[in-house]
Amino acid sequence: MGIFPMRINKYLALKKISTRRGADELVKEKKVFINGRLAVLGSKVKETDKIEVKEVKQKEYKYFAYNKPIGIETDSPREDLFPLGRLDKASHGLMILTNDGRITDQLLNPKYFHEKEYVVKTSKKLRSNFKQKMEAGVNIEGYVTKKCKVKIINDFTFRIILTEGKKHQIRRMCSRLFQEVADLKRERIMNIKLGNLKSNAFREIKDEELAAFLTGLSGVK
Repeated sequence: MGIFPMRINKYLALKKISTRRGADELVKEKKVFINGRLAVLGSKVKETDKIEVKEVKQKEYKYFAYNKPIGIETDSPREDLFPLGRLDKASHGLMILTNDGRITDQLLNPKYFHEKEYVVKTSKKLRSNFKQKMEAGVNIEGYVTKKCKVKIINDFTFRIILTEGKKHQIRRMCSRLFQEVADLKRERIMNIKLGNLKSNAFREIKDEELAAFLTGLSGVK
């Protein structure tokens, strides 16, 4: 390879041990050795050099399902976790909390299609053509929503599965069809289900459930 000698921070970044900035921190913390000698900022390495990095702990990623109550802003009950996406103050139900910033784009970027399922109650009786109009796409202020799935549960309640998440989308779709939302609850994000999780409680996502979730996020393992 013709790229040697190279700076130690670039070497560690190429080896996926750290980012360049993170590598500089490891050097400052005296955790990087070149041929048994302590590296310093700006040290250069040759292809034949032996590089050792001591005590590098892999970040432990955590994922939780959280049942957000009505009346609180989108937030996390734990300081070490952040919410993936939003759920407006008047809505309740499933949120995913994590410390894994790698997956934010895969879940929230509109170019990816990830199902989110809600149960919605309305103030007035649903009109006979409500399901048909919702599923076909609704024009909300110049934007036509993508096709979705709607199942009517009773005269005042329906279940909806979306693959997009515009701000206040379901409320705005209903308003356009002359329906006012009385209650909106998110029950599922992809394969993660709210189940019988109590309000304001959270549970860890792990094992097969976590593996299926990460696989479904398109490429993040």
